[in-house]
Amino acid sequence: MATDKISLIGLLLGLAAVIGGQMLEGGHVGSLLQPTAFVIVIGGTLGAVMLQSPLATFVEGMRMSRWIFVPPALTSAALIGHIRDWSNLARKEGLLALEAQIPGQPDAFARRGLQLLVDGAEPERLREVLEVEIDAYESRLKACARVWEAAGGYAPTVGILGAVMGLIHVMENLTDPSKLGGGIAVAFVATIYGVGSANLIFLPISKKLLANVSRLVTLREMLVDGLVGIASGDNPRLIEARLQGYSI
Repeated sequence: MATDKISLIGLLLGLAAVIGGQMLEGGHVGSLLQPTAFVIVIGGTLGAVMLQSPLATFVEGMRMSRWIFVPPALTSAALIGHIRDWSNLARKEGLLALEAQIPGQPDAFARRGLQLLVDGAEPERLREVLEVEIDAYESRLKACARVWEAAGGYAPTVGILGAVMGLIHVMENLTDPSKLGGGIAVAFVATIYGVGSANLIFLPISKKLLANVSRLVTLREMLVDGLVGIASGDNPRLIEARLQGYSI
């Protein structure tokens, strides 16, 4: 799988801009490193997301994060080639000849589609059955991707919570100047962590995952369109030309 280099560049650029701005203002990088603020913001955000999400959705959302740097393979050209071959085979030998192609398909969705085709499903019925599965597939993946969107929504608020906690610590130690600096640092850094993680990490991850989901769904729609074309007896070249009009 190819690495999505722009995601890595974007992440590093965002972090470099924040750290570089801090240094340009004469500040120290160490002042942005506050373990207490980190625990409050990241731990609180994680807890809120886990509270709102079913376990399976949360776990799958975490697993999908690998798509940020290694997106799923989207081989539209290979799919079009397979559909063209299936169409030519069906045109020459009939739909039953496609049964031998089913076991070799790695994708369960493609296997089900071919099986429906071999079983003689009417074109519209074939489309209807497969589109129901596509809708469920899209809904599940989008729910998993929105785990990160939820994190982006909670993080700034948890950051404000951390800031308030830091100010409470300051107020409790007004008589001890040596403890004031730590409380103030936690207060401001917690806000930076909350807003920064939401807008530089969590929300961009969610948008990137949703874009990948959209492309995966389009790939399945291409497959359905091709199978319906075969079931309708369309010319293989016409099917291929129609599928090439998809953009993923």
